[in-house]
Amino acid sequence: MSVYVLGVNCAYHESSVALINDGGVLAAVEEERTSRVKHAKPALVNNSDELPLGALQACLDIGGISLAQVNFIAFSFNPPRRLQHGLKADEPAVQGSWGTLDGETLFHDKLMGLPAQFRAMGFAGEFVFVDHALSHAASAYYPSSFQESAILSIDGIGEVESTTLAVGRDGYIEVMEQIGYPHSLGFLWEKVAVYLGMTEYDACKVMSLASFGDPTRFYDRFRTFVHVGETGFQLDGDFCRFRSGDFSTFETLFGLPALALHQPVVQDHMDVAAALQRVTTEILLQLAQRCHALTGSRQLCLAGGVALNCVANTEIFENGPFERIFIQPAANDAGTALGAALYVYHDRVQRHSGSAFHMRDAYLGPGYGRDEILAAMARHGVRFSEPDAIEDAVAQLISQGQVVGWFQGRMEFGPRALGNRSLLADPRDRAMVQRLNRVVKHREDHRPFCPSVLAEHAGGWFRMRRDAISARYMLMAYPVQPERHEQIPAVVHADGTSRIQMVEEGANPRYHALISRFHELTGVPMLLNTSFNDREPIVCTPDDAIRTFLRTEIDYLALGDFLLRRSDNVSATGDRA
Repeated sequence: MSVYVLGVNCAYHESSVALINDGGVLAAVEEERTSRVKHAKPALVNNSDELPLGALQACLDIGGISLAQVNFIAFSFNPPRRLQHGLKADEPAVQGSWGTLDGETLFHDKLMGLPAQFRAMGFAGEFVFVDHALSHAASAYYPSSFQESAILSIDGIGEVESTTLAVGRDGYIEVMEQIGYPHSLGFLWEKVAVYLGMTEYDACKVMSLASFGDPTRFYDRFRTFVHVGETGFQLDGDFCRFRSGDFSTFETLFGLPALALHQPVVQDHMDVAAALQRVTTEILLQLAQRCHALTGSRQLCLAGGVALNCVANTEIFENGPFERIFIQPAANDAGTALGAALYVYHDRVQRHSGSAFHMRDAYLGPGYGRDEILAAMARHGVRFSEPDAIEDAVAQLISQGQVVGWFQGRMEFGPRALGNRSLLADPRDRAMVQRLNRVVKHREDHRPFCPSVLAEHAGGWFRMRRDAISARYMLMAYPVQPERHEQIPAVVHADGTSRIQMVEEGANPRYHALISRFHELTGVPMLLNTSFNDREPIVCTPDDAIRTFLRTEIDYLALGDFLLRRSDNVSATGDRA
């Protein structure tokens, strides 16, 4: 009889659920994709028991089981450990919130009520709280296929730690060293993002800004409160003031007032971002070297939100001591649901007898068949056609300058669109960057776009010293070969690099076939690929895709085998069908 383990994350944000059994990972879904609320919820002390019910039901549906059939629920946080160690009395904090006795007690009590909530919903198995850092580590180690590996987890905060150095051997994870709050790279990126007029979730925007800046201008100023040593790093908590909205120390140090939300940035702010990126890359390379010294391993698994920094990832792999590297594609807190489930499975069921959960792809979410797609199109009253070969039709359209929404198969797990919920365009068209940013995605002009490239051709277009598994998940940034810049200007960032997705035929046959057809037409073995959304979570269902298509300037929508044309679904007066 199969054993089912359900992993759940909702302590902070990026709420998610994963389901595994003896056959492997059955499903992993982020709540924002079902609720249509970005990041699912804010990280507050009073909402840690807000369950990801949409993601939960999606995973159970994919697995074909009920909650009553689940043997274990693994929750990716350990509340008693947080309450015991999570306070820092000498730091300014908002009354009743993080870092205060009242706030931390409320957070703890909400989480401790979760087992009863699940039992009221029909769960009769064992509920297990798993340390947050272990959940991150497990999310990378067990799917990696490495029998032994150094493990590095870096995020904002777990219970008390921000950084964990561990080793995985034959299915068992041992924590070697940890760095605790307030020494947090994740929180530093959040603080700088808000200082630069963004939200705490906009680390990716800061990373793109950094490419336009001069890292030398403010580097020495960062190093006055960021201290790097052979065994790790430290931040000056009195300077950072993470638990308050006070930016006075940053304003004084950098000589720049904090920007209001969405206030335009200038070169000064780009230089701040560039210095932050340089400091971060140095710290992560130092931590990787420390991991190697502690473990002796030639392999590294990376997890935690900071592991989404593709610039630092490439530096670690190409200039660090490791021969192989694996980064779990949902490296942020969403991935801890998967990690907690995998940890409990290996701890309680498989008893650390090795890992059997090699991750072949990230397509772990809901998928929709022909009848479901037809029903969705009927609900919206849209006009559509059915080409003989959807790949051929879409390749032709993209080569002619059209923007196509591409909705196929099961949804991706993690923040990157990897060819199943994507907007696709021609990488040869320089004007496409501005068009997509302004009239389709409605985002800042400095935001770059990424290429999905046929794996067998990647080396001819990008300078890759080593073959990285995680390049399959848009988690590495590589320099574009100099002679290729003018051929693919829409996917070359300001620093001359691209964050690539290497597409293998075995992982996604239809997407590989589409890019291959475009290659035959143009001589370019890649497509511009960005997430299928417009200031919202990535679309999940056929209804989501149709709604986003109808309210944006996307030219065509490839929905399974069907093709929708914008001009067929907009009347002469501009009304949508």
